Amino acid sequence: MEAQNLIDIKENDLLKIDRTLLEILLKDKTTGKNIIWATDNYVKYGELYSSDKEIKIELITGEHGGIIKPRTKKSKEEQQKRVRQKAEVFTPSWVCNLQNNLVDESWFGRKDVFNVEKEHSWETVREKIAFPTAEGKTWQDYVFSNRMEITCGEAPYITSRYDAVTGDYIEVQDRIGLLDRKLRVVAENTDSREDWLKWATVAVQSSYGFEWQGDNILIARENLLFDVTEHYEAKFHEKLETQDLVGFAKIIAWNIWQMDGLKFVVPNSCCTKEIVEEDLFENHVISKQCEGCKLGYGKNSYFKHNGIYCKIRDWKENKTLRFVDIMKEGEKND
Repeated sequence: MEAQNLIDIKENDLLKIDRTLLEILLKDKTTGKNIIWATDNYVKYGELYSSDKEIKIELITGEHGGIIKPRTKKSKEEQQKRVRQKAEVFTPSWVCNLQNNLVDESWFGRKDVFNVEKEHSWETVREKIAFPTAEGKTWQDYVFSNRMEITCGEAPYITSRYDAVTGDYIEVQDRIGLLDRKLRVVAENTDSREDWLKWATVAVQSSYGFEWQGDNILIARENLLFDVTEHYEAKFHEKLETQDLVGFAKIIAWNIWQMDGLKFVVPNSCCTKEIVEEDLFENHVISKQCEGCKLGYGKNSYFKHNGIYCKIRDWKENKTLRFVDIMKEGEKND
């Protein structure tokens, strides 16, 4: 298959592998329903494609297969519309690499760990990654370390399967995403399929991202899933079994979630509520706006929204918690 054809993961192809995969990748773990479109870019296909509707399998497969595609395969008109409506701007891979390198420079205490930066490109370091064991840091610590991409779009900082601006496919050995780096470390330090799966699972569990628009959520989730499979195939020269794909998909559905990044709720879930007040003579209907929305953005409004607060999974502690509570905890530690 040509490299250009590899970047667009077809929902019809996922359906052929196992319908369960698409069911999982479309799930919103907070609401228990499917993720919503959260954009009107698809409303031309009918009412079921409007912003507040769930993305259903039958809406994106069969004759409708292919309507969801990466940004580089969207028309210029669509791209510009999304920039105007949601300030959607995608970052070239060389910039993602530069910023991810800064994260690793801080963690490792040295530069040029995974690659050497060039002008608008990079040269991959081919030697096995050495870890600062004198500081008590091991490769397992690196794989366990949590990373998150905010407003992740198609998740170019997490996985660099392709350049989000040019659409150029990037070979596994030269990828620079946060998850790519973890999976490289796993490949360099494991031999058996069982050990690779164990630590690749940890790598995925420690890679997070959130996004507003539903099509981006699905693409990001697909990118993470296929990134894992492509790293596996590069090491073992065989395809990942369907049951393992399903296992990774279940983690990814938790870790890449749909959220309003300023309110920490499911997009557009805040609302004005009608409250009935009774007195001796008649009932009065009063409209009550969301208190958090009235206050605007900032820590004073974090816990006052009446929308649905998003939940995420803490895999180390094996528990579910609200993302907004993590923000509160972070402020305490500042």
